[in-house]
Amino acid sequence: MARTKHIARKSTGGKGKAPRMELGKQKAVKSGTHSMFAAKSNASGGKRVSVGPVKKPHRFRPGTVALREIRRYQKTTELLIRKLPFQRLVREIAQNYKTDLRFQTSAVMALQEAAEAYLVGLFEDINSAAIHAKRVTIMPRDIALARRLRGEHTLFFSA
Repeated sequence: MARTKHIARKSTGGKGKAPRMELGKQKAVKSGTHSMFAAKSNASGGKRVSVGPVKKPHRFRPGTVALREIRRYQKTTELLIRKLPFQRLVREIAQNYKTDLRFQTSAVMALQEAAEAYLVGLFEDINSAAIHAKRVTIMPRDIALARRLRGEHTLFFSA
C-alpha cells in the first residue's frame, strides 16, 4: 500500500469522537484574538456568553469543481451564453450596418448556436496550443496562435 500523508488532529481527551456543532447554533464573531472560543455580549443583560468554535466552510480541492463542471457541460446541449444579452449585442452590431432591422427569434438563435460552436472550437484549439507549450493555463499568445493557424485575420484581437 502506498504511503500517504496523515493530517495531525488535536485530541479531545475523551474516548471516541467529540460531538459536532450544528451549523445553525454557532455564531461567527470577528475579533483580533486567536482563541478558539469567542465571547459575545447578550443584548438583554450584558452577560458574556461563550460561543463554540467557528466552523470553516467546506472547500473542494483545486480542480475538483472544474472537472465536475467539465463533465456537466459536456453532458448538456443547452446554450451557455444568456439569450437576452446576446440578442442585445446582435442588435447593437446590426445598428452599425442598417438602422431599424428586425430579427426573427429563430435567426437570433441560429446566430447564437453558430457563435457558441465557434467559441467552443476556438477554445479547443487554444487549449491544444497551451498543452503543446507544456502548460495548462491558456494565455493570449495561445489565442493568437490558434487564430493564426486557422487563417483568421487579427482585426479585433491583438496579442
